[in-house]
Amino acid sequence: MTDKSTDDNSNKIHHLPFLPGNVYDDITKTDFRRPQSLWYNNGYMTSRGLKQGLGGDPLPITAELSPEKLLKEMKDNPYIIYTHKNKEFSPYKKGGINSYDELLQVQTEPQSYKIPSYIAYDKMVLRFFGYYKESTYQSSEQYHLRKVDIYYYLEDNTMRVNEPQVENSGIPQGVLISRQKIPKSSSEFYTPKDLNIGINIQLYAKTIRIVDCDEFTKRYYKEVENIDLNPPEVMPEDPYQQDRNKPTRIKCEEPKSYPLKHFLEYDRKVLRFYCVWDDRSSMFGDIHEFIIHYYLVDDNVEVREVHKQNDGRNPFPLLLKKQQLPKVFTDMKDLESNEKYHWSDFKIGSVINVLGRKCLIYDCDEFTRYYFMEHLGMSADELKPYKVPREKIAEIPKQAVPQYNGFGSEEDSMGSVKYIVLQPPKKNIIKMLENDHIVLRFVAKMESKYKQNQDRRFILSYHVNDDKISIYEPMQR
Repeated sequence: MTDKSTDDNSNKIHHLPFLPGNVYDDITKTDFRRPQSLWYNNGYMTSRGLKQGLGGDPLPITAELSPEKLLKEMKDNPYIIYTHKNKEFSPYKKGGINSYDELLQVQTEPQSYKIPSYIAYDKMVLRFFGYYKESTYQSSEQYHLRKVDIYYYLEDNTMRVNEPQVENSGIPQGVLISRQKIPKSSSEFYTPKDLNIGINIQLYAKTIRIVDCDEFTKRYYKEVENIDLNPPEVMPEDPYQQDRNKPTRIKCEEPKSYPLKHFLEYDRKVLRFYCVWDDRSSMFGDIHEFIIHYYLVDDNVEVREVHKQNDGRNPFPLLLKKQQLPKVFTDMKDLESNEKYHWSDFKIGSVINVLGRKCLIYDCDEFTRYYFMEHLGMSADELKPYKVPREKIAEIPKQAVPQYNGFGSEEDSMGSVKYIVLQPPKKNIIKMLENDHIVLRFVAKMESKYKQNQDRRFILSYHVNDDKISIYEPMQR
């Protein structure tokens, strides 16, 4: 019976083409079902560790192993090959398994499993710092220094070269070489042993000098590869950046205006002031609150009105659009006058003429306060908020809350006060579901001057789901 089954197995094998991908480790296996790794736990999708592989076969490793333990089991070879310990299946390699009889013999022998690289080297990336010189044409500088970061992914031996972005460099920067296997020669790719500090590497048409690496890379080469990296080198300076960092020298005595420099220095810097305008002298006048924005980049002023809930005013956000504000205004012709407000004129306690409206500045924000202290040398006492007199502040009368009418809860009764069309009160559904059936109970007694009430006991229950309290008095004889 044994000889006949062996002959049947050999006949089954020989009718398959002798090509990679058509060879099975176990030709008698018929169950190739894949176990399910996703599961629902309390209504949420979670992942669970698998203990069985295809067809219910036990896995060689468990998911509980950490990457450090897996590295120790890997020991030497970073390239993962799913083969026997001593023989490798290859019809083109001498000394390998070149026939199906030898393949059956290897399958009957005990196998030594190796850990896949995507598990052993998961999220492990080597990072090196380097640079390369880019030649320039028709320029005073001979080259530009381009700093790059080299990332080496151990899980699949791919590399990525990234150039950090520099502000206002004028050069397109970012990913220089996308993640891929970079060839070292016509038949080899770069490996971790080919990278070191203080060497030049050829990545396609660019020669990059490696000067340093991070701490994880140093520890990996020392503990795993048993290689001592070269000492780090100093990153050279870019001659173009050195020329840009030099202070500008003005030879002539007359100051020159630099519009671009002024724009780069004061762009997105805005001074904010808080002011009030008393208009009660006119019919149906009131006290209005405004916010003044002063843009340092072009000396323009913008005035916005502060609206409050139920203030009875039309929602016009801008009193004055962004423009230069004249100091004297009697007619529309004054908008073209040369006397304009400067940021130094906006001080706390001063009155600003906003196209005929006398606005009192009473406060400013923190950035404006720091800007005045730095450029005008003002003290913190001079920049304290100005207290506006109480009689100048228009107080909106508050509506009195009526008493509970007895229909529904108190929230239902307030719905007829806040809204014209009745709306049900909003409830926190998540809080009610999470804290359902959670009740805090306390025992209390009555403090009374009457002797018959001193022995009375009560049970106070606090319902967490809706923040309601109930009081119950147990019966006593």
